[in-house]
Amino acid sequence: MRFLLMTVDDGTEQGELDAELQARMGAFIAEMSKAGVLLATGGLDPRATHIVAKDGKAEVVDGPFSEAKEFVAGFALIETRNEEEAIELSRRFWAIVGSGRGTIQRVYGPEDMPGQ
Repeated sequence: MRFLLMTVDDGTEQGELDAELQARMGAFIAEMSKAGVLLATGGLDPRATHIVAKDGKAEVVDGPFSEAKEFVAGFALIETRNEEEAIELSRRFWAIVGSGRGTIQRVYGPEDMPGQ
C-alpha cells in the first residue's frame, strides 16, 4: 500500500532547522530508503500553476482563488504493508520535527483498479 504523507504550512512560526535536527532527519530518511519504504520525498514551492479543465480542454488560470491560509509544504511517498505502518512512520517524523500539521492519504495506482 502506498501513502502520501504531507506536511502543511499554515503560517505558524517554525523552529530553526539546526544541525542536530538535520542529522536526525537525515538518519530517518536513510533508514526508510534502505528499507525500501521511502519512494520519494521533497519540499514544495508555495507558488503553483493552476489548471482548469472543461470538456477535455485544459487551461492555465490566474484566478480568482479563495485566499489560502495554508499549503502543502512537503511530502513523502511511502510504501507500507498497511495504514498503521504509515501512521507509525508519520509519528516518528513528527517526533523528530516537533510541531506541525500533516495529512496521510492512500495513493491508488493502476494495480488497484478492478480487473487488474
